[in-house]
Amino acid sequence: MEHLELFFKSIFIDNMVFATFLGMCSYLAVSKKVSTAVGLGAAVIFVMAITVPMNWLLDQYILQPGALGKWLGAEYADYDLSFLSFILFIATIATMVQLVEIVVEKFSPSLYNSLGIFLPLIAVNCAILGGSLFMQSREIPTFTMAINYGISSGIGWFLAILAIAAIREKIRYSAVPAPLRGLGITFILTGLMAIGFMSFGGMLTGDEGNKKPQQENTQAEAEELIEKDHEMVVNTNK
Repeated sequence: MEHLELFFKSIFIDNMVFATFLGMCSYLAVSKKVSTAVGLGAAVIFVMAITVPMNWLLDQYILQPGALGKWLGAEYADYDLSFLSFILFIATIATMVQLVEIVVEKFSPSLYNSLGIFLPLIAVNCAILGGSLFMQSREIPTFTMAINYGISSGIGWFLAILAIAAIREKIRYSAVPAPLRGLGITFILTGLMAIGFMSFGGMLTGDEGNKKPQQENTQAEAEELIEKDHEMVVNTNK
């Protein structure tokens, strides 16, 4: 259940684009055609699916305070390498992006040319780095959940760029006012889609967690009213 909840929450509720507005440069620049958006979105899913769990391992066994002491001995328990998080995370991301770039250039030269500079720029895409940093800050507990989080976050970014690319292809034939053509209408559409994705916020958060506290508060208030009524009756009899 935890994996399923994390999967849907990362795609819809905590969407990288619509919830935190990360990766907007690539999202806006490469969303003019659906085919290009699909290629970049698939590359982002692959990179996040690999880098988030790899960075989870780095965080657990190297970067956290005392992590070195778990496997190098007690004399290394006082070492804290958390200040290297950004460097190691970006190094891991850059390595995987280089691999993706080589594969895309080899097997799909047309996609490689259409993506242009934005394919190597995945290495500094804030959505990719944000996935690893959110994994660290939210303290994802297990390696399998880190894989889940990486894949689902990538899928969320993929759905965002695919949706805006499909809409932008359609509105080319629409009578958009001249001042809003291009990035203007794209920002408006992004804002509207972000509002739409906010509606998923209640999908996994029912009232079950609040029922017990509410019941306890109601019972306490009832007992307090009973005590006050009893005191009033006693004072009246006196």
